[in-house]
Amino acid sequence: MTAGLPEVPGLPPIKAPWIVGRTALLEHAADDFLSETARQKPWKRARYEALLDSLDEFLGAPAPLLAYTRATGEAWRRTLDAGAQADADDLLLDFRAYLREWGWLDSARPLNRPD
Repeated sequence: MTAGLPEVPGLPPIKAPWIVGRTALLEHAADDFLSETARQKPWKRARYEALLDSLDEFLGAPAPLLAYTRATGEAWRRTLDAGAQADADDLLLDFRAYLREWGWLDSARPLNRPD
């Protein structure tokens, strides 16, 4: 059992923090992602933090996590100058992988919540 929630047979265990009764915000996932990044790639934390703040603003801070999609991420990336776009590409790859691995996207979608 994770965070007081039962494991659902056939589904991966829930790893993301459960935000009871509130919409998961991009900033919640970003904070956890940045903590993990600080452990694994500390040299990227400051740049990723600035980029995630920019993404959140682009999506209408405080943005719900589900406002971030591949399409909105790409639209945001195109608003950046050429120098920042390479960093944004790295961020979007790492952030999306983190959201999937830690179950953030699944827990943010009401249809995927355990009964």
